[in-house]
Amino acid sequence: MRKLAKLFLALTFVLSITTSSYAVTVASWGGAYTESQKLGYGDPTAKALGIEINWVDYSGGLSEIKAQKEAGAINWDIMDVFAFDTINGCDEGIFVEFDFDKDFPAAPDGTPASKDFFAPMPSKCAVGNILYSWNYAYNSENVKGTPKTIKDFFNTKKFPGKRAIYKSALTNLEMALAADGIKPKQGGANIYEALNTEKGVQRAMDKIKKLCTDPKGGCVFWSAGAQPPELLMSGEVVMATGWNGRFFNATIGEGAPIVQVWDGQGLDYEYFALVKGGPDEANAKKALAMMTNTEMLAGSAKYIAYAPYRISSIAVMEAGEPWYKDGKTNMVPHMPTAPQNTKNYFLVDPFFWADNGTELGEKWEAMKAGL
Repeated sequence: MRKLAKLFLALTFVLSITTSSYAVTVASWGGAYTESQKLGYGDPTAKALGIEINWVDYSGGLSEIKAQKEAGAINWDIMDVFAFDTINGCDEGIFVEFDFDKDFPAAPDGTPASKDFFAPMPSKCAVGNILYSWNYAYNSENVKGTPKTIKDFFNTKKFPGKRAIYKSALTNLEMALAADGIKPKQGGANIYEALNTEKGVQRAMDKIKKLCTDPKGGCVFWSAGAQPPELLMSGEVVMATGWNGRFFNATIGEGAPIVQVWDGQGLDYEYFALVKGGPDEANAKKALAMMTNTEMLAGSAKYIAYAPYRISSIAVMEAGEPWYKDGKTNMVPHMPTAPQNTKNYFLVDPFFWADNGTELGEKWEAMKAGL
């Protein structure tokens, strides 16, 4: 069976280079996200460089690229990956290490690439792509008053009704501590310092438990990104945490009366990695450098409400407003990294969750079981 798998991968590779010579292949997550990448900077880069860029869907992780490597049939050049996958892939020699200021162009004002990223790279094999937000929103037709802070999400006396929260502990614990009075500071340093103690974890768990058991509150747990807007529109909940892109699509795309609250939000990230020994590594490196420059990353925000990883991209968007594809929506106010949206936020710490996720997950499930 293993030999057959290797033979299949080898044949796939041969077919790919036969039918698509000199094409750079990018593995990403599919749907509206990949469409925003293709239209925003993939197609413009392909045109500018005179090369073909193909986009394929995958389900995340490193298992598929490891299988390709083991079979001697690597057919991906670039991958869109989580932070920890760039670390593991770098350590295992799957990805190429970068010299950021040599391999990636400076910002328009001359700022080196390494100084133009919103947050530091998790490894030498990662280059920032987009940032998205875990925040909360409400249905303005179902809430009396105007929630403005993360504390309001937990204030069932002032804003009675059920809340929808993510099914696992990720970001829920951070938001709970932010609502309980801990100022994130420098992207969340204070929050993670607290969560590295038993007392801090218990404090966060108790905050969630109180919300979920409050007769004026209650919790509905969601797992799929489409659920929070749906729960808000159905009236099953009055507030919901979720991904900013989903809330944006419901509001702008569908006209839903959903309002996002940019306070206590958790910024999360996506990265590109260059596959070592890919079928078109040389052109892939050129394509990656162009796709992640200031102007190109800004282009993706024409199609989706995720923020370019380049700080300088925001100025490009401001100068070109209305930036959204509908020609009438200003996108900067919807960016997770816009100055007005980052007055009180935390950067999701992949190292913390890698080290503590299993243990915290067990405590979280035990807490849920007792509700």
